Amino acid sequence: QVQLVESGGGSMHTGGSLRLSCVVSGSIFSLNAMGWYRQAPGKEREFVARINSGDVAWYEDSVKGRFTVSKDSAKNTWYLQMNNLKPEDTAAYFCNAQIQPAWDQPFIDYWGPGTQVDVSS
Repeated sequence: QVQLVESGGGSMHTGGSLRLSCVVSGSIFSLNAMGWYRQAPGKEREFVARINSGDVAWYEDSVKGRFTVSKDSAKNTWYLQMNNLKPEDTAAYFCNAQIQPAWDQPFIDYWGPGTQVDVSS
């Protein structure tokens, strides 16, 4: 069974850095469009960053220049390096990926359970 698990969350003061990791476990045929989303209390989940199999990355405007998404395809792992953290970055962060579990199955959206990031001023 395919599962995504995040790690690396924690508490940080303004200006600090954290690196989140997301690892895929289970047997997969193809992995595409690995991303990060976040959800603050009382708000809807929002897009943060995404990287595709060709290493093309996209970012939400408020994190451009501060966050960097990367991947290690050999380890089925991707990362979110977060620098210059701000209190408004406080949220639960979720990794997401489009995964084809087997050659004869379609791509399916998978989500991790989330990891909490708290940034205090």
